[in-house]
Amino acid sequence: MSERELDPGLRRDLADRLTYSGYLQLRTLLSAQSPLSSPVHHDEMLFIIQHQTTELWLKLVIHELREAIGLVRRDELETTFKILARIKNIQAQLIGQWTVLSTLTPSEYAQFRHVLGPSSGFQSVQYRLVEFLLGNKDRRLLEFHKHSPQDHAVLEAALTAPDLYDEFLRLLARRGLPVPREVLERDVSEPHVPDPGVTGVFRTIYESPEQHWDAYEMCEKLVDVDEQFSLWRFRHVKVVERIIGYKRGTGGSAGVAFLRKIVEHNFFQELWDVRTEIKDRAP
Repeated sequence: MSERELDPGLRRDLADRLTYSGYLQLRTLLSAQSPLSSPVHHDEMLFIIQHQTTELWLKLVIHELREAIGLVRRDELETTFKILARIKNIQAQLIGQWTVLSTLTPSEYAQFRHVLGPSSGFQSVQYRLVEFLLGNKDRRLLEFHKHSPQDHAVLEAALTAPDLYDEFLRLLARRGLPVPREVLERDVSEPHVPDPGVTGVFRTIYESPEQHWDAYEMCEKLVDVDEQFSLWRFRHVKVVERIIGYKRGTGGSAGVAFLRKIVEHNFFQELWDVRTEIKDRAP
């Protein structure tokens, strides 16, 4: 086999120049995996990297959601579509990751689970922030972050600010659609309560998509994200069940029983309710 020819244009002298490793801060990133089992169990590395990469993807989701909220606030729906499509594809990556963790067997995990102590994914600040940005708000959850004033402040700010759904409903109202005033003026730190008036607005959009095309497309983009979230939660439940059965979670939750309760949660309930109300039309 002949040697592969190197492109003569490749830079060789990288002293004092920005490199791939330097730009991505790989020395820091790749030194952040510190197994605690002793002796170190081979599969703990998988467990750490699985959750670290999840957090990296969540960081990007947060970055994109904040931009989307700003765009909707400025009535720029079409620009929002690409962002929500990107979020949907990030969610697909997160769902796919569960197949990797599912290769961890119960006997393997049992050998290092004790080193996790009371730590749990339930404590993920970024996951909670994503939920708040999408409207699933619960002030009680701030209590789990009071040990970190910085994290607590970030979450409280998101809790008390309009989320993506709030901003979309406000946009529809600005366009003259009859979004109920009590919905527009509600306390945004509280979770959404489904309102038949909002469902009616969506019915108008869905039954006349040609008159409300960008709003119609936005509705479908939100449903995409909502559906992907449910699929992610379902895969989470099944992987946990596969690995630890019905043991309690390390953070004190009921484990699988706890996770199952949130699988069917919808962020944008009226967008699901409207599907029942759309009338069939003969051609």
